[in-house]
Amino acid sequence: MDFESAHRLFIERHLQERTGERRDRLERGHREAEQLFCRNVWWPLRQTFDHLHPEYEVTDWRGLRYFCDFVWITPSVKLVIEIKGFGPHVQDMDRRTFCRELNRETFLTAMGFQVISFAYDDVSQRPELCKTLLRMVLGRYTALDTSRASSPRTSIAEREIIRLACTLGRAVRPIDVVRHLNLDRRTAADLLQTLCRKQVFEARYGPAGQRVVKYVLKDAARAFM
Repeated sequence: MDFESAHRLFIERHLQERTGERRDRLERGHREAEQLFCRNVWWPLRQTFDHLHPEYEVTDWRGLRYFCDFVWITPSVKLVIEIKGFGPHVQDMDRRTFCRELNRETFLTAMGFQVISFAYDDVSQRPELCKTLLRMVLGRYTALDTSRASSPRTSIAEREIIRLACTLGRAVRPIDVVRHLNLDRRTAADLLQTLCRKQVFEARYGPAGQRVVKYVLKDAARAFM
C-alpha cells in the first residue's frame, strides 16, 4: 500500500472511533506539520501506522485537556511525539506558556509517557536526521527494525552495547558489557566480536599486542541502533 492510501485509512479509522471534541480536534489539528511527519519520517521508517494515535488526548497536571500530536502505544511504551515550529514554540511563546509546556512534559513523563520532540524545519528539510533519531528511540522497544532490510541486522543485546558505548563516551571493555547486560564474559566477548565483523566496533589490543582489551565505536554505528 502506498503512503497516500495508508495515511487516508489511518485518519479515517481514527475519525470513525471518535466523537465530539476529540473528533473535531483531529479534523482541525492534523495539518501540514503532522502530515509531513507521517510522510517524511514515520512512513519511510515503519511502513505502517499501527499503534500510532494522532491528536491523542491526555490530561495535564491541572486536570485540563491537552492533545499531543502523536502517541505511539505498545505493551512496552507510551511515546509522545510532538512536532514544534519555531514560531509558535519559540518566537510567539511568553514566559508563562513556556513554563506550562515544560511542566506538561514533566508531568507526562511522571505519568509513564516518554516525550520526544522534532522541529518542523527538520521534519520538512532534514527528514533523514529525524528518521535516524526516531529509529534509535524505537529500537529500544522493537526487536527488529524492518526499515533497514538491506543493512546487517542487530539484536537487542547488540543495540544495547552500542548505546552503552555512546553513554560511556569511551572505549568499551568486555567487563562493561558483562555488568551492563548481566552476561558471562564469553557471551559478552562474542557479542563484541560480532559487532566488529559488522563494522560497528574496532578492536584494540593491549600493550603486548596479543589480546583485545577494548572496543572503539566507529562513526557508522548509529545506523545499527
